[in-house]
Amino acid sequence: MSAATSPSERRVSARIGAISESATLAVDAKAKALKAAGRPVIGFGAGEPDFPTPGYIVDAAIEACRNPKYHRYTPAGGLPELKAAIVAKTLRDSGYEIDASQVLVTNGGKQAIYEAFAAVLDPGDEVIVPAPYWTTYPESIRLAGGVPVEVVADETTGYRVSVEQLEAARTERTKVVLFVSPSNPTGAVYSEAETEAIGRWAVEHGLWVMTDEIYEHLVYGGAAAASLPAVVPELRDRCIVVNGVAKTYAMTGWRVGWIIGPKDIVKAATNLQSHATSNVNNVAQAAALAALSGPLDAVAEMGSAFDRRRRTIVRMLNEIDGVLCPEPEGAFYVYPSVKGLLGKEIRGKRPADSVELAALILDEAEVAVVPGEAFGTPGYLRLSYALGDDDLVEGVSRLQKLLGEARD
Repeated sequence: MSAATSPSERRVSARIGAISESATLAVDAKAKALKAAGRPVIGFGAGEPDFPTPGYIVDAAIEACRNPKYHRYTPAGGLPELKAAIVAKTLRDSGYEIDASQVLVTNGGKQAIYEAFAAVLDPGDEVIVPAPYWTTYPESIRLAGGVPVEVVADETTGYRVSVEQLEAARTERTKVVLFVSPSNPTGAVYSEAETEAIGRWAVEHGLWVMTDEIYEHLVYGGAAAASLPAVVPELRDRCIVVNGVAKTYAMTGWRVGWIIGPKDIVKAATNLQSHATSNVNNVAQAAALAALSGPLDAVAEMGSAFDRRRRTIVRMLNEIDGVLCPEPEGAFYVYPSVKGLLGKEIRGKRPADSVELAALILDEAEVAVVPGEAFGTPGYLRLSYALGDDDLVEGVSRLQKLLGEARD
């Protein structure tokens, strides 16, 4: 569309037209479409547990369907009983004491992220975004009028950025730094000392921090996910926490997340939500209440399975010449470098980048992966190991066979 196009001729607004499709959802949709057409595609694209939602949570939803009070509008900011459960859960899991006025229940983590940025950013404000990043972060920042400023970490540092890198990216327009641990797409987990150092740097420079804790319970090998406002209490008046039930309780489709933050920010975000969507689905909120109030037994079982798959996929990927896969400490993703394969001949083709390599893998091996370009770092692939053990081994075996054919 040319700059001369008049507003009356522009069919899609420039703001919305600039948004890219979610690459991870696009890969997952293509894999599912191919499977529906009869092709034996194995998908490593979707970031969701392959387990069913625990039965006691489903039972709570069924009971909520029968309760007339859930058939009507409820407060836009969330059911009071769910907000109370989030307060209790946050103290239990993070050691972070809050009250219900600091909580907004949202339609999943994505709405929480957008509303958090919308509540604090003015046009031109900069947000420091460590890369590799989840695809939604920069789009949410831009929608809110902000400017994402990328700081890149690679496998040599375990995909963790340093305070020195953050300081080098800071300008007079910097307002927010994004902090994600455990990370999507890399599975990186910052130590408590690293977390504290970043928090104290933010305090020193009067910055806001938006921290995404959605993978907090999915850590392995002795790693622990420290909650930034608990580690650095001085930051609490400038810290927004995003979380939700999707990953911990295998509830990606239920769409319940939340924001924790200073009261004025939460009130502003609640006002926005009151016009955008009103209350989150009441039945889903009742299910989330059961999840947060119940035991963590199912979480531990899923974590054990993810840990086993994590070790298997890392070992198998590292057996492929040209692939370097660090061992992640959290979430359920691996993020191997495939730079050693780019430009090599594989079945008559020479993929120049990881987008072309991912397309080749889907066509030739019928395995769906997400290229690193989607996460701000070309030359990598993201694979989710949240799929059955047999499918995981079969899928990576196909990769070993195909990529083992690479020649100069």
